[in-house]
This record gives sequence, structure tokens and C-alpha cells, in this order.
Amino acid sequence: MTYALLAGLGTGLSLIVVIGAQNALVLRQGVLRRQVPAIVAICAGSDALLIALGVGGVGAVFTSWPSALAVVRWVGAAFLIGYGVLAARRVLRPSALELDGAAKAGAAVIVTCLALTWLNPHVYLDTVLLLGTASTGFGDDRWWFAAGAITGSVLWFSALGFGARWLSSAFTRPSAWRLLDAAVAVVVTATGISLVL
Repeated sequence: MTYALLAGLGTGLSLIVVIGAQNALVLRQGVLRRQVPAIVAICAGSDALLIALGVGGVGAVFTSWPSALAVVRWVGAAFLIGYGVLAARRVLRPSALELDGAAKAGAAVIVTCLALTWLNPHVYLDTVLLLGTASTGFGDDRWWFAAGAITGSVLWFSALGFGARWLSSAFTRPSAWRLLDAAVAVVVTATGISLVL
């Protein structure tokens, strides 16, 4: 039980602690201190649901129905590339980067977070397929493995979202926002292009 829990925690963290579109949004909103509880809840809750589905065996549906992943791949690629273009525009227009004016409307942030979560095929590959497959090696303890992976997700998104407030003083300068948005633009656009290729 303990081994499965710790293995799930470690495996989950190894898959989630990467620079990606979703993490960039959580970091950005954390620095802005806007909609952080909702964003963290969406990200961690979505991961928990997808991990549970993967451990429950839903991954077999994706492997037997590849057209489902293909649709998500193309829609996700288009969304990610569009999001990358918007981040690049923010780099080129520093006047829009001031802390008070940089927050998006609440509904727009929630929709963006949901899209970055559910339209990204990597989310399904990591949570449903990889974690689901890895859990099969733990037999009856596979749900402890799932609990560890879910715990890792909750810890990561909470630390990223709520911990980002300590970076807010560094982001009082437009140049810091430009640097963050440039990184977001590169990572998100590259992810979208990789989905197409």
C-alpha cells in the first residue's frame, strides 16, 4: 500500500512537473493572484478524474478508438497554437503587461484553463494511458497508486498557483512579463506544432 502510494506520487509528479501550457497559465494567474483557487481546483480535479478513469481501465477505449485521440489532437493543436500567438502578441505589446491590467476576465480564464486541460492530448496520454498502464503493475493496490498520483497533482498545482504570489514583486516590471510570455509562447506553440507533426 505505502509503496504503491509513493510510486504513484513520484510517477504523477514526474509527468506533471514540466513546463507546459497548463502550468504556464497556473503560474501566470498565481502571479496575478486572480482566480487561483478556481484554476487550481480545475487542474487538480481534472487530473483526479482522468487518473481515476485511467486506473479504472478507460485507457483501453482510447487505444481501441484512435479517432477520438485524433480529434482531440487537431483541436488541441489549433487551440495551443492560437494561445501561443496570443502570448506572442503580449510580448510585442508591453503596454498591456501591467499587473493591474493583465488579468483576464474571470470567465475567460476559466474557459482557457478548461481548454488547456481538456483539449491537450498530452493530458490523456499522461493521466489516462501512462498512469493507467503503470497502475496495473500494482494489482489490488492500483487505487493507492492512483491516490498517490492524485496527491501529487494537488500538491503541484497548489504550490504553483498559491506559491507564485512570491514572484509577484519580480513581475512589477513589464520586461518580466515579456520574458514569461515569450517562454509561454514558445512552449505552447511548440507543443501545438508537435501535435500536428
